[in-house]
Amino acid sequence: MLESVANWIINVISALGYPGIVITMAIESALIPLPSEVIMPFSGYLASTGKFDLNLVALMGAIGNVIGSLIAYAIGFYGHEKLVRRFIRKFGKWILISENELDETEKLLHRFKDLVVLGSRVVPGIRTVISLPCGFAKLPLGRFIVLTFFGSLIWSYFLAWIGFVLGQNWHSIGPYFHKLDAVIVVLILGTVLFYVYYKVRK
Repeated sequence: MLESVANWIINVISALGYPGIVITMAIESALIPLPSEVIMPFSGYLASTGKFDLNLVALMGAIGNVIGSLIAYAIGFYGHEKLVRRFIRKFGKWILISENELDETEKLLHRFKDLVVLGSRVVPGIRTVISLPCGFAKLPLGRFIVLTFFGSLIWSYFLAWIGFVLGQNWHSIGPYFHKLDAVIVVLILGTVLFYVYYKVRK
């Protein structure tokens, strides 16, 4: 499955050029599991062959990230009251989350919004979903776009540079990032289990 997705990404970018980078990175940031760890290193590899410019590759990646993130942000922004709060009111007691705790989470997101939006863009596993809670919390759109762009530019340039340096071996970094994703998932699950234990004990 992963190999077929990677081949599709390679074909899109090879056929469309820079717009292919924008399209695939937009899909990745719109809560659809398309790995940036394939998109950007492959594009960086093409830059090493002279087909692309490394700086433009990173820029296209960041632009695609912003487009996809705006879709996820809009889902959170407009679906907040109808979807999230309604779900919490109805099923919150079963997942140990109260509406008051939802409010506190949003306050925390507002308080540290710059750090959350910018920092999450360089954290595998989190960077693709952070736009949704930003929409829930109704963070200022202009600031969200600027921070998303710069955070994504750092991530895009980093991955593209790795592909540029590795050349034809660009695909060798994939397993390392998948392991990092697994570590992030384990940490999140550990946090959730601790939270559940705390709530049940309380």
